[in-house]
Amino acid sequence: MLKVQPPSIDEVAALKPGAILISFLQPSAHADVVKALASQKVTAFSLELVPRISRAQSMDALSSQAGVSGYKSVLLAANRLGKFFPLLITAAGTVTPARVLVLGVGVAGLQAIATARRLGAVVEAYDVRPAVKDEVKSLGATFVELPLEAQEGQGGYAAQQSEEFLRRQRELIGDHVATADVVITTAAVPGRRAPTLVTRDMVVRMRPGSVIVDLAADTGGNVEVTKPGEAIVLNGVTIDGSRNLATTMPVHASQLFSRNVSTLLLSLVKDGQVKLDFSDEIVKGCCLTNAGELVHPQAKALLETSKA
Repeated sequence: MLKVQPPSIDEVAALKPGAILISFLQPSAHADVVKALASQKVTAFSLELVPRISRAQSMDALSSQAGVSGYKSVLLAANRLGKFFPLLITAAGTVTPARVLVLGVGVAGLQAIATARRLGAVVEAYDVRPAVKDEVKSLGATFVELPLEAQEGQGGYAAQQSEEFLRRQRELIGDHVATADVVITTAAVPGRRAPTLVTRDMVVRMRPGSVIVDLAADTGGNVEVTKPGEAIVLNGVTIDGSRNLATTMPVHASQLFSRNVSTLLLSLVKDGQVKLDFSDEIVKGCCLTNAGELVHPQAKALLETSKA
């Protein structure tokens, strides 16, 4: 069974024991589905958990779909913003460029930076991983440096941050948020709830007419007031919590996703039969449930913590 979104409980019940499921499963948000998959003895592979290693790049659906979402987020923001993005010098006067702040410089963030720069905006970007500074600068944006320790996690992802770190980060980033016309938030830690980067007070400090697009809406949101699947207005600021933006660009999103999934599936097949080798880093890294057990250590710890 190959899917895009997590299956429903009824769909899980219809799968036979020993069936293989490949999909985005979002264990942090769908604990009941994960438990049902284990009970049904389904071998489930979660696309969010594909390890970021060279050999797995062609299977990395999280990155391919994030690129689509990062591109579309800027177009959504530009459509909602009542200003030009580029600098314009006209007979009627000079129009200053829009200021865009991107929080989180993964695949989605980099694509958002590149798209905003193509539209002529002045772009700043921040990430807890200082290593991305050169990538930000190469796209013509300014990297926001805060006096905080690096938070580099495994596989190139950001690490899970402590609440004290996040509190200090919010204090320091507040002024940059306040002066931005557009804020794009993309921060996520695979398998966990998205960290809160932008508080209600920070939104209130923004100028009326400003726009926030929260790409982490599916996993709880990076903005305290985000309502997943909705666009709301607070103090004149629009907060767009659109979910799964990749579906708004179905042609290329589907082309990329189908290649990711088929490559992962075929890597599990030897001589025409599915043969799971749990000594393989890719198989071990993205397998969530197998033979009636939740086998992914991080997801298992997460679900046990939520249960407690």
